Amino acid sequence: MRAALIVAKQAADLHTSTIDQAAAAHYLANTDLSLHLDRVRSAYRTRRDAMLTVLPAVLPAGSEWTRPSGGMFVWVRLPSGFVSSDLLPYALKNDVAYVPGAPFYVRDPDLATLRLSFSTHSPERTIEGLERLRPVFTGAICP
Repeated sequence: MRAALIVAKQAADLHTSTIDQAAAAHYLANTDLSLHLDRVRSAYRTRRDAMLTVLPAVLPAGSEWTRPSGGMFVWVRLPSGFVSSDLLPYALKNDVAYVPGAPFYVRDPDLATLRLSFSTHSPERTIEGLERLRPVFTGAICP
């Protein structure tokens, strides 16, 4: 398996920086990776749960979203008629952002989809960001 992964890695980026590889090797040799992963999972779970708790009050009625069991994002589908990329400029004017979902489709994108990240900020900051999105999705700050 290792030989196949080496070839796949080389094909993907031709070569990772030797310094970066040495730093990664040092980190992995001197870190309790299981403990680190437990901490990260706990932090992400808390952040995810904060987002999921607030979404029903922020998104328009009829919206749907995932409850991820891993990862760093919640995938949202707004109701019919919404185009997430059209709303993004209004979100940015309100100092918050999301990623429209259309670029994630190979073909026939669902224009009402978007991706929300919960990995970077504290639960409190995430909730603040979601509250900034509320007027975007309710039409309070867009046409």
